[in-house]
Amino acid sequence: MDLTTRYLGLELRNPIVAGAGPLSADLDNIRRLADYGAGAVVLPSIFEEQIEHEQQLIEDLTSLGTDSFPEALTYFPAQTAYAVDPGRYLDLVHRAAETVDIPVIASLNGITDHGWVDYARQIEKAGASAVELNVYFIPSDLDLSGHSVEQRYLDILKAVKAEVRIPVAVKIGPCFSAIGNMTRRLDQAGADGIVLFNRFYQPDIDLARLTLISDLDLSQPSETRLPLLWLGVLAGRVKASLAASTGVNSSDDVVKYLLVGADVVMTTSALLRHGTGYIKVLREGLERWLATRGANSLASIRGCMSHRNIADPTAFERANYIKILQGYRRP
Repeated sequence: MDLTTRYLGLELRNPIVAGAGPLSADLDNIRRLADYGAGAVVLPSIFEEQIEHEQQLIEDLTSLGTDSFPEALTYFPAQTAYAVDPGRYLDLVHRAAETVDIPVIASLNGITDHGWVDYARQIEKAGASAVELNVYFIPSDLDLSGHSVEQRYLDILKAVKAEVRIPVAVKIGPCFSAIGNMTRRLDQAGADGIVLFNRFYQPDIDLARLTLISDLDLSQPSETRLPLLWLGVLAGRVKASLAASTGVNSSDDVVKYLLVGADVVMTTSALLRHGTGYIKVLREGLERWLATRGANSLASIRGCMSHRNIADPTAFERANYIKILQGYRRP
C-alpha cells in the first residue's frame, strides 16, 4: 500500500503527522512516534515572549558590570518563567533531527514581525526540516480592524520567509471573515503550507472561586466539521500544501480529511489520550479503509470529495444549509 504524500515539498512516508504538543517535547517520545510510523513530527511551539525574554537578559548582562568583572558575562540567570528556553529548544531540534529519519518541523508562535523572527534562522541551522508559524493572536483591541489583523499574519510570514530557506507553513484559526481569501493571500505571500485550524484558548469560569479556568481542552471528533468544509473548498485552488488539524480521534477522521483534499492530517489530542502508539492504530486503520475499497495508493482517493471534484458542490455551500434546516424533522 502506497501511503506516501508530499507536504511543504517534503516526501512523507504517510500523511499522519504528530502535531505540536507536550508529547513531542521529549526526545524519547519523538523516537517512539517515528518508530510507530508517524509521517512527520511537529515540535511544541517556542514563543515570541520566550525568545525576547532571553534576548533582553543577554542585553542586560552585556551592558552591566563589564568594566569590573568580564567573567560575569557567563553568569546567566535561570529562566523560571518558561518550561523550555530557546537554547534548549534548539538543542531539541538538533537532537530530534539527528535521531529520527522523518521530517522534524519546528513551531514558532508569535504575534509581531519584530527581531525575534531571526530565531527562525537558528532553527534552520539546528536541522529543522520546516517551520510552522502558529500566529496565536486574539484581537481584543476593539479599534483593530480586520484588515490590520490579516496584515499582521502576512507581515510575520514575510519576515520569517526572509530569514530561512526551509519551507514555512502557517497555522491559522477559523475566525477570519473570508478564510478563502486569507488563505490565498498567504499562499501568494510565500506560505509553503496552510494548517487548518488553530484552536484558540477559550476560558471557562470557576463559579465557586470566581476565577477564569485555564486548562488544556482536548479536541473532539465533532470539531472536524469546520476544517472539513474549508479544506474541501480550498483543495486544488492554492499552491500551498494543506494540513488538517483538529478533532482527529480515529482513522475515519483521517480518511475524511484526505477525501476532501488534505495533504497531511495532524493529531495531538488523540496521542495525548491514547499514547504515542496510537499513530500505528491510525495508520493501520487508513490502510484497511483503502484496501477494502480496492485502492492501492493514497493519491487515488485524495481530494475526490473536494469542492472541485464532488458531483454536487452545493453540499459545501449555502444551498445545502437551507436544505438541512428546511428538511429537519423533530424526533
